[in-house]
Amino acid sequence: MSLALEDRLAITELVSLHGHLVDDGNLDRLEEVFTADVVYDLTDFGQESLSGVAAIREAAWALGEANPVAHHVTNVVVTASEDGRVKVRSKGLGIKPDGSCGSVSYDDTVVPTPDGWRISHRRLSPRRTPLGGMTKHG
Repeated sequence: MSLALEDRLAITELVSLHGHLVDDGNLDRLEEVFTADVVYDLTDFGQESLSGVAAIREAAWALGEANPVAHHVTNVVVTASEDGRVKVRSKGLGIKPDGSCGSVSYDDTVVPTPDGWRISHRRLSPRRTPLGGMTKHG
């Protein structure tokens, strides 16, 4: 499937919008980013996946002061598939209130909806070791 430049731009902006909404406390607007039945996979952090926008919103409120003060997304790669879904891989940086920083990879599945593109599945993977933990063999 070929993806129009306008769709690539809209998808990239969609991925970027998440950080702005969360950092501004606009959790009531998460439906602009996610499908109603989104799966937010946190299993790489030893947590259960969250199902639905309401669960994501409640988890953010529950974190309270432990939430990052700034979410930054970069290195966005958009790949279309034949079934109409789009795979998006990006890097995320989170700045915590104490100034420390954490890094994740986002692996998103993005789908077209009547309201535009939305993320239907997001997997977060922590980035804690260089080269993805790989070492040179031989």
